[in-house]
Amino acid sequence: MVWEGRRPMRNDRLSATGLQPARGFGNIFDRTTHAPARLPPGHPPVLAVVIDTEEEFDWTHPFSRDNTATTTIAAQVLAHERVFDPLGIVPTYVIDWPVATNDTAIATLKSLQDAGRCEIGTHLHPWVSPPHVEQVSAHNSYTGNLPPRLELEKLQNLTNKIAANFGRRPTVFKAGRNGLGTATTDALGSLGYLVDTSIVPHSSFRADGGPDYSRFDNEPFWFGPGETPILELPATTAYCGWLREQGEWLHPALVTPLARTFRMGAIASRTGALERIRLSPEGFTAAEMRRVTTSLAVSGNQVFALTYHSPSLVPGHTPYVRSKADRDRLLDAIVRTCRFFKNDMGGVFMSSSQIRAAMLAHHSSFL
Repeated sequence: MVWEGRRPMRNDRLSATGLQPARGFGNIFDRTTHAPARLPPGHPPVLAVVIDTEEEFDWTHPFSRDNTATTTIAAQVLAHERVFDPLGIVPTYVIDWPVATNDTAIATLKSLQDAGRCEIGTHLHPWVSPPHVEQVSAHNSYTGNLPPRLELEKLQNLTNKIAANFGRRPTVFKAGRNGLGTATTDALGSLGYLVDTSIVPHSSFRADGGPDYSRFDNEPFWFGPGETPILELPATTAYCGWLREQGEWLHPALVTPLARTFRMGAIASRTGALERIRLSPEGFTAAEMRRVTTSLAVSGNQVFALTYHSPSLVPGHTPYVRSKADRDRLLDAIVRTCRFFKNDMGGVFMSSSQIRAAMLAHHSSFL
């Protein structure tokens, strides 16, 4: 079959694998199934870095299976030289099919992995991941919009390819375009994943056919069977300002077409009333990232996740970095944010897997 949106169309190219997702990991959008994930009391705040490691493509153009170049992967070493290695940060590179199958990209990332300088996870871009049977569209670019068996088959193919080419089976996942679906967690459970990093709190992708995370906050949580729970590690995103408690209903009103015409969002930000900040150097300054980490820490948050896209380390591949000066500003924003986190907040850096291990040890002590 070729899958066009939610409607199947006849085609014999879908392989007859008989794959079925595991049951019992539940629907991640059912918040009644979540259990709080915490570090021990008194533990210093923790920062993880998760990098969407992917092919290069024009973000303003439609998705295409032909976009498979991965020339920017070699530039990731620059971030290690300027940021990660000096500060002792072990980032998680969540990689997609073009990266996982390109010899040069593999050589760059595997050398970092084997030296203990990073860990490798999985990032599923459906449109460039086999089997190529669904129609390429904005709707189908969200992993969770695919039929469960096709989603599982794509994820299994990518998981096995990463394991074969990197010598280690990945256990950290991030959905392409942050597109979790109601069956995604069963697929993750089937393949032994232990950490998901897909959720973007206080954000909705519904306008483009994606999921709605507007009611999620920044607290990590457990989901799935008790003996092998999966940790959800959200991408740090929060409302800041003296109207932050009203952010859930007020911020959507500030980004309507009419509100944009009168620059209401900019006015709210400049006056310190309300702004939504993601812990990312893409579109946010070091000062803004300091504000969001400080605000969340005061509220009791223990864990933070900083994210960006790997192509941003080469000018011209993302909207955020069009020049070398932009790239230098992006790296400087990461450095300044991480130094602030360590020196001013007394924080420490841990990989995604290390955070899960620490939280699981604390969780198990209460079981």
